[in-house]
Amino acid sequence: MSQKITFKRAKEEIRRQAARRASERARVARWDLDVAVFLFVVLIIVIILLFQNIGISIVAPVAIAGLIAVWIIGWRRGRRLYRIFYDEELARLEIGRRETEEEERRKQRIIEETVEETVQRALRDRWQ
Repeated sequence: MSQKITFKRAKEEIRRQAARRASERARVARWDLDVAVFLFVVLIIVIILLFQNIGISIVAPVAIAGLIAVWIIGWRRGRRLYRIFYDEELARLEIGRRETEEEERRKQRIIEETVEETVQRALRDRWQ
């Protein structure tokens, strides 16, 4: 039963690590070149409108709409990247956990074989 609890805790820890790493990677990748170019386009449009002596009552909504669009694009991109990165991290951590378990089983098998060989050798020596 304790092995089942340990396995469950390990699974939860893997999920937490995957979520943390995916969140970090998504936060970094949220603002890419496309979003930056779009933001500069909004800035250029606002500057052009101001130089054309268009009133602030028109320029301000254009600027606000542009900033909202940039925020929504970044937010959606971040959410999509988070899901992708989370799946990647989860798979990578699961593979690492399996490899660790296999290594532990191999070590245990070697220890058991060594103990068995020692016992057999002692029995042979005793019978001789």
